[in-house]
Amino acid sequence: MRSIDIKKYLTYFLLMASTGIIVLAGQAIGLKKEFIGAVPGMLLIILLALLAYSIKDIFPKFPLPAYASATIIGMIVSLEALPISKFFAPQIGVVEFMPICTPLLAFAGISVGNKIEQLKAMSWKIVIISLVVFTSIFFACALIAQTVLTLQGRI
Repeated sequence: MRSIDIKKYLTYFLLMASTGIIVLAGQAIGLKKEFIGAVPGMLLIILLALLAYSIKDIFPKFPLPAYASATIIGMIVSLEALPISKFFAPQIGVVEFMPICTPLLAFAGISVGNKIEQLKAMSWKIVIISLVVFTSIFFACALIAQTVLTLQGRI
């Protein structure tokens, strides 16, 4: 078990807060949603993300990456059976999902860009693997959608 580096978490907070401001500005401009009203929800999202990072730092052998921990923590605080959901769900629900995706995808692209030499080392094999993965995911999603829509009687 390790301790938490406060300076590192302050940097994380500042980065997440600046990203959060961009997300809320995009939400306000693109979706005509209130900026100030979504600030508490964005702060809660940031705090939950910092909690996920701290779990990963305190327990380095924890088997899940920080983003998976953040997802699980978010699901837990949103469970209607728990009294904390009455506080978290309305606050976080004000923050739209799609504006959050834009910076996340940009950061994912940057992280892949930093590993371009490793990707080059895989050469043509990465293309085949990518095509198999994308095709498999596409057909799996189509099968799930077909099953759900059939069960609902919509098709």
